[in-house]
Amino acid sequence: MNGSRIAAIGHYQPAKVLTNEDLAGMVDTSDEWIRSRVGIRTRHIAGPDEPVDELAAHAAAKALAAAGLTPADIDLVLVATSTAIDRSPNTAARVAARLGIPGPAAMDVNVVCAGFTHALATADHTVRAGAATRALVIGADKMSDVADWSDRTTCVLVGDGAGAAVVEACAPGQEPGIGPVLWGSVPEMGNAVRIEGTPPRFAQEGQSVYRWATTRLPPIARSACEKAGVEPADLAGVVLHQANLRIIEPLAQKIGAVNAVVARDVTESGNTSAASIPLALSKLVEQGSVRSGDPVLLFGFGGNLSYAGQVVRCP
Repeated sequence: MNGSRIAAIGHYQPAKVLTNEDLAGMVDTSDEWIRSRVGIRTRHIAGPDEPVDELAAHAAAKALAAAGLTPADIDLVLVATSTAIDRSPNTAARVAARLGIPGPAAMDVNVVCAGFTHALATADHTVRAGAATRALVIGADKMSDVADWSDRTTCVLVGDGAGAAVVEACAPGQEPGIGPVLWGSVPEMGNAVRIEGTPPRFAQEGQSVYRWATTRLPPIARSACEKAGVEPADLAGVVLHQANLRIIEPLAQKIGAVNAVVARDVTESGNTSAASIPLALSKLVEQGSVRSGDPVLLFGFGGNLSYAGQVVRCP
């Protein structure tokens, strides 16, 4: 019951980059139109031979290497994704097989854009309860598979990628590195963000999501800081779901994190759904924008109109 911490983090993006200029040749749009509305310049797109579990495994392998661990050290694999094609084997089991992890509990978590923060909380609770000692927590999505490439309002948003964290039990007397989660949903507004149909396609009510995120979520995010015993002004970083720069910037400002580095990876990666938070956090760590031990607010929101956030200490 000593709590848990993030021991290491890693990320992976496909090599192919799709620019706004490329999209302007596919649909009626322009670089200026996209930047002014969502702030995105580029996004990475996986090929047909790069499934979600491959993206996830690449990110997980990097996190394992950064932690100095082997696959045999992991006993729980959680993958947050909403774009896996197959129902069984699940993505977590396929990641475990790719990495050679022997006999882990392997579960997928589908809370769409808030999936990683839900999965991180689940891993923290599992380690606290003694049911696991080390977990791989992965957010991975291949949004290009569910994009309607003829719809200029949504296809300009999406990208593919993965981010992963190694979560382990704290040593006796060590301060927990993952704070209490604050999570919930607005089920009656769940249709505002959808991936549905045959074949499944991503759609959303953009204005409804914008109003909800910028008005309803700031006090919830502040409450997540309060549960962790951290003042927003003391945060070193804020990593929100990378949905839209016009949502990220006002939301970060309203939280009151005046001294924090605010992740803006959406400009380079687009909306990668469950991958967006670990992907952006990994880049901040890699770039040295946040240091080991720094308090960072992670806050996911979106599909189902679900949300989950917690303050973590950087690995």
